[in-house]
Amino acid sequence: MTKVQDNPIKEAERYLENSRQILSEKAGKDGDYYDDPKYVRMAGRVAWQGVRAALDGLPEVKAKRKMRRQVRFEDYMEAVTQCDPKMSKPLFYTHETLQKVLIGDGNLSCGMVESGMNQAKEVIDWADREYRKQHP
Repeated sequence: MTKVQDNPIKEAERYLENSRQILSEKAGKDGDYYDDPKYVRMAGRVAWQGVRAALDGLPEVKAKRKMRRQVRFEDYMEAVTQCDPKMSKPLFYTHETLQKVLIGDGNLSCGMVESGMNQAKEVIDWADREYRKQHP
């Protein structure tokens, strides 16, 4: 049995689940908007950590991690582009939505938040396929 921490994809999925839980239990919802930007920001941070956890499973990112403590967004973009150039745009827009719109602005629009969560899931699913190629 694999521990969650040993599998970057399971870890990423756990982060995304925690992010959704924060939104449903703490952010409060009134129609098409959340009530509390603090919890929207928190959920965005947790979702982004999930994306990063998934991408940390890529060999290109693992190599960068060995060279320095923190991997920059540009390093993730470079690694993803090397694996699959078509995924660079989804990763870029996931970063934009989660980092700038949810975390930075605390955007309360349920549609915008859901879009960010769906984008994060898309990147995590892609990373899962790449991870399975390396670990059949």
